[in-house]
Amino acid sequence: MFTEKQAKDLADRWIKAWNRHDLNAIMSHYDDDVVLTSPVALKILNIPSGMVKGKNALRVYFAKGLEIYPDLKFELIGVLWGVNSLILYYKNQKGVQAGEFMEINPAGKVLKVVVNYNG
Repeated sequence: MFTEKQAKDLADRWIKAWNRHDLNAIMSHYDDDVVLTSPVALKILNIPSGMVKGKNALRVYFAKGLEIYPDLKFELIGVLWGVNSLILYYKNQKGVQAGEFMEINPAGKVLKVVVNYNG
């Protein structure tokens, strides 16, 4: 079972990796078979489904995002946790709030992500 402490630890490491713009540290959180769905992926990659499949494709997407948004910074607002999942609730450097549902595999890696924004 995924615990509250594990969820908060993952959230802390995830936020810090993004704020350092450390792509290798960011990618360390994800399973090789990760699937991410996001309106920003739709925009940046011009993928109608907004779905990014696999760790290599996710790396390309995140690298483009870091390039497009050099001042990217996240502030954690809260963490919700479940049996094998968590939701990271944060805001970015523009004040836009986001919620990322993350399904966690038994090895503690993110297997599925669904991102939602308020603006």
